[in-house]
Amino acid sequence: MNPQDLLALIRAHWPDIHSALDDEQRELLLARLEALALAPADERAVRRCVQGVRHALLALPPGHLVRRALDGTRRAGPAAAAPDLAATARELLAQLADPGPPPRREGGLAEARQRLLAHPSLSPEQARHRCAGAVTGLIRLDDPVRGPRYPAFQFGGADGGPLPVVRAVNRLLLGDEDPWGAADWWLSGNLWLGGRPAALLGRVSDELLVGAASAMLEAD
Repeated sequence: MNPQDLLALIRAHWPDIHSALDDEQRELLLARLEALALAPADERAVRRCVQGVRHALLALPPGHLVRRALDGTRRAGPAAAAPDLAATARELLAQLADPGPPPRREGGLAEARQRLLAHPSLSPEQARHRCAGAVTGLIRLDDPVRGPRYPAFQFGGADGGPLPVVRAVNRLLLGDEDPWGAADWWLSGNLWLGGRPAALLGRVSDELLVGAASAMLEAD
């Protein structure tokens, strides 16, 4: 099975793969796919990354369709040109990260904003204190009752300042122009990351969070 076919297999059967793996196994597979997406233009490096993806898929139950397909091939076929394969891996990750549009419901926008405002947040005074006055690069949501609020996940610990990775991702997500959309990305489930990005701060690498945001933008 060549690498392009392997990625096509993952794309075609992702819902079954997702449900068959536990959180840790799924996170490992996504990390191996990310490594492939960022692989240098070197055939040996690409082959190592492809093998990493294959090994992560071996966590599937023996009777799983994808596992049977892997068991039927002893080794990966010839590696495709690194840029082409990396681009395919990036496209795949973008698709896995995007669960599709939410169902339309009456009052859906208001409900979504209330959900985001229900998360812990700081007042402008508290945010300025944490930032030594410079609140640039942070998401600010306008609460019709409490006024401006800064989601608390953007700050480190109980008294910490703003997290650099949060500011970096906020810039990618145009958080100054679309704060609600940026907050929704941070505070909603992400299929690629296997959880809410805000809850994964400090638990996964900053590079993985930036990569997840970048992949979503590339899919648009």
